[in-house]
Amino acid sequence: MNITPNANRKHIGIYGNTNSGKSSLMNKILGQEVSLVSSVEGTTTDPVQKAMELIPFGPILLIDTAGLEDKSELGSVRIKKSYEYLKRLDFAIYVVDGKHIDFDTYKVWKKEANKYNVKHIVAVNKIDLLTEEEISTIKKLFNDVIFTSVKNNEGIETLKEELIKNLEQEEEDKPIVGDLLTYGSKVILVVPIDSEAPKGRIILPQVQVIRDCLDHGIKTYVVRDTELNEAINELHDIDLVITDSQAFKEVESIIPKEMNLTSFSILFARQKGELSEFLEGTKKLDTLKPNDKVLICESCTHNVSHEDIGRVKIPRMLKKIAGGDINIEYKVGYDFDESIEAYDLIIHCGACMVNRKSVINKINTCKEKNIPITNYGMVIAYFTGILDRSVSIFK
Repeated sequence: MNITPNANRKHIGIYGNTNSGKSSLMNKILGQEVSLVSSVEGTTTDPVQKAMELIPFGPILLIDTAGLEDKSELGSVRIKKSYEYLKRLDFAIYVVDGKHIDFDTYKVWKKEANKYNVKHIVAVNKIDLLTEEEISTIKKLFNDVIFTSVKNNEGIETLKEELIKNLEQEEEDKPIVGDLLTYGSKVILVVPIDSEAPKGRIILPQVQVIRDCLDHGIKTYVVRDTELNEAINELHDIDLVITDSQAFKEVESIIPKEMNLTSFSILFARQKGELSEFLEGTKKLDTLKPNDKVLICESCTHNVSHEDIGRVKIPRMLKKIAGGDINIEYKVGYDFDESIEAYDLIIHCGACMVNRKSVINKINTCKEKNIPITNYGMVIAYFTGILDRSVSIFK
């Protein structure tokens, strides 16, 4: 894996009114012209994303959003989309036009940001045009502002330094395996090669688990399910077997009963979400009945085959668990739709293509609405009767 996936980057949104200088500021932070800059209102329509390395912090994803006072056609739609991005952000920069202060719009935005626990910096742009009196007035309105001028390149480095300081204070990304096993442990990764496996490569969750093992000095052995039995006989003192969820039943029947077993999907349920909440959500499977309504959340679009987990295999499992047909709907992308109250259960994918903040907000929404939520790997482990074994290593 040559670059950090966007899902593993800290997501930073850039907000503010139309023509406040959001796009120009993003370009200055990036050091290149990515966002379109224009004096015409509504130039930024859909949010613009750009990955970068913020030295010395690390990989981030900058997101330039549409103006919050967009008076152009479809402006309200653009503003709504900009607000929706708050659900997935780790941090935000709110850009204020120093010559046209709009404190009311900022207060509305700040209330929404607080709802999703998004901390932020206020950058007051166009300091090159401000008088000392105007600067003094602005300081009384906003707390801890950073004055910038994209025209004269003022305050950009200060803004970057403040951004790094805030990001370093945020929760660090959880390891995938590194905090479960000690240095020098042995792990077998079971990677079935079927029609779902991309030709010539392995899928992102498997790559990320391998990298996490390397980072923590854990010895990793990658085999197909067809070679697992031979690998078990050749290797000694195996600390953990990690399998693709689709091979759970077969792998469980091959490895010794005392050997630790889990899946890629369950590992990501812990790293990207809250394992305890997903585990609690599996209890709904005990009472699932015909005609119950289930929402399956997929992080990414993909071709659907006869072996697709979310579209074929899990619906088939749910039907058997419920003892009849159930109503299944799908949601692809980062966020829920407006309402989830109609669902009896929500099942999330492994979330390898979205960031942790997005999954946590979904979990919190489910807790508020009292809707059980779980994930692919846990449903498959439940169906195959090995759920307790597949999560025992986390205890």
